[in-house]
Amino acid sequence: MVKYYLLKDEHKQLQFAKAQALDVRYSNVLHDPLRVQILQLLDKKAMYAAEIAAQLKLHEQKVYYHINKLVAAQIIEVVERTEIRGTVSKKYKPTSMHFSFSLKNDWKDASELFAEKKESTLDQFFSPFISDGVFDGFVVVGSPDPHGPDKRRTRDGHYAIDLSLFLGKLCSVNDSFSVLLDVDVKALQREGENLIVVGGPVTNLIAAAVQEHLPVKIMKEEHWGIVTKKARYSEESMGLIARIPNPFAEGKWILFLAGVSSIGTKAAVLALTRHYNELLVRFSSQKKWYAVVNGFDLDGDGRIDSVEVLE
Repeated sequence: MVKYYLLKDEHKQLQFAKAQALDVRYSNVLHDPLRVQILQLLDKKAMYAAEIAAQLKLHEQKVYYHINKLVAAQIIEVVERTEIRGTVSKKYKPTSMHFSFSLKNDWKDASELFAEKKESTLDQFFSPFISDGVFDGFVVVGSPDPHGPDKRRTRDGHYAIDLSLFLGKLCSVNDSFSVLLDVDVKALQREGENLIVVGGPVTNLIAAAVQEHLPVKIMKEEHWGIVTKKARYSEESMGLIARIPNPFAEGKWILFLAGVSSIGTKAAVLALTRHYNELLVRFSSQKKWYAVVNGFDLDGDGRIDSVEVLE
């Protein structure tokens, strides 16, 4: 028996549903809104024609007319027969709630679809952190307790939650717990790990240790700022995204998201999770890559909701 499925790619998440293949001769059967109503009723529970007529307040003969059309197209089927005073009553249900038809027999191996999906820029960007569809690494956030030389509490670690929800559309979790605090120094000592570091060098000790290896720096002169070869960005809404080889684990990578302030870290996360098409337009699989973004409050509610990629 041939089985059919519908596929859709929504927000980088491939989804499927079992489908009923219609004969092209019946491709217009569901153009009638009443037949769609009948189908939706039967999707909730199998029903007799008389029950359908009562629900829709229609004459039973009119319901039978539409049922016969749906049965002929194999959109609904008989699931139960009951004899009442010599008359057989039939109960119906849908064969499916997803339908398709084909005009050409040019089916391709589905592996081509998955190969094409893997070649997207977003998948290339995250490829070191995802292995066979499973997250491979750790998300490192700053401790909420006073720590580090400045005894600061982290104010931007919670933005990793939004990033994790985004990653959940691209991969599944592994067997190990995927989050580490920066005060867990083993984060730098574990052999063979990928790290996603969220937060700046003041509140995330791992970010401070990574700083010297970044193509640009978050530095304090008179004020904190992101310093590149082109400019110095000191606004609190400035964020930095960088992707570099992990200097503490050969063959592994670090993804760094931080800002001049916690607002800037949010801008960095927003850029990667909501505006990655614009963000990654200049991405290549070179050794080191970075982008500087600026966050904006477009709707005036006091919260950043959009970003601009500056370089």
